[in-house]
Amino acid sequence: MHKAGFVNIVGNPNVGKSTLMNQLVGERISIATFKAQTTRHRIMGIVNTDDMQIVFSDTPGVLKPNYKLQESMLAFSESALKDADVLLYVTDVVENPEKNLDFLEKVRGMTIPVLLLINKIDESNPKALAHIVERWHKLLPNAEILPISAKNKFGTDLLLKRIKELLPDSPPYFDKDQLTDKPARFFVSEIIREKILLYYDKEVPYSVEVKVESFKETEKIIHINAVIYVERDSQKGIIIGHQGVALKKVSTEARKTLERFFDKSIYLETFVKVDKDWRSSKRELDGFGYNPE
Repeated sequence: MHKAGFVNIVGNPNVGKSTLMNQLVGERISIATFKAQTTRHRIMGIVNTDDMQIVFSDTPGVLKPNYKLQESMLAFSESALKDADVLLYVTDVVENPEKNLDFLEKVRGMTIPVLLLINKIDESNPKALAHIVERWHKLLPNAEILPISAKNKFGTDLLLKRIKELLPDSPPYFDKDQLTDKPARFFVSEIIREKILLYYDKEVPYSVEVKVESFKETEKIIHINAVIYVERDSQKGIIIGHQGVALKKVSTEARKTLERFFDKSIYLETFVKVDKDWRSSKRELDGFGYNPE
């Protein structure tokens, strides 16, 4: 008998959802940085064995939106509550359990299996962890609580075993050799955006979107043209840097990561353009793929 199902990962920002997703899938599907709100889309990662297919979904961290981009991000997170066979609600040892109670209330009302994952337990101790488990059990009494450390791969094998037990009998939903639902261009833009998150401070990385204008692949090399969009002329100057040094660093680091990702030589050209208030424009957001429908 073959098992298959959708296992959706939700939780507040910066609790380790993307790190967990990458560990479970065994591939680098989601960008993971130390900054909150790294994930903006709902991203699928597919695990296949002879008798099982798990379709994981990483989602943006739950937040109260301040502009249209964040509204789309929240919609991606809420959509993950509607089509899951198993829900993974990720928290950590420092988060206030009562943060975003309205979203938590929706999780509490779900009838499917919910696994509450307390991440980063390597940063805690047994006494504190017992107190955290008790608080969460009161908030989500029907959830099964599993302490893990996604970064250190502690508890992830047990988690995979439990997920398999909970999956329904079903034929696979995707081809067995498929790893994700996203095209190659998506991962190019995400990897460039990851480098910007790592190398720039304050608001600048959150005002950035990346769009791949050209992706031409041959047997030995991929030629890529990508545009980095910002909201202000001043941000354009910061991204480019003095004599283009900052942009060159981002492009070089992105190229190295892309070569590992695609296992091919990469020729990457990056440009910076201003698109004022793109985070608040539905038309622009739709063009960048922020449509949860």
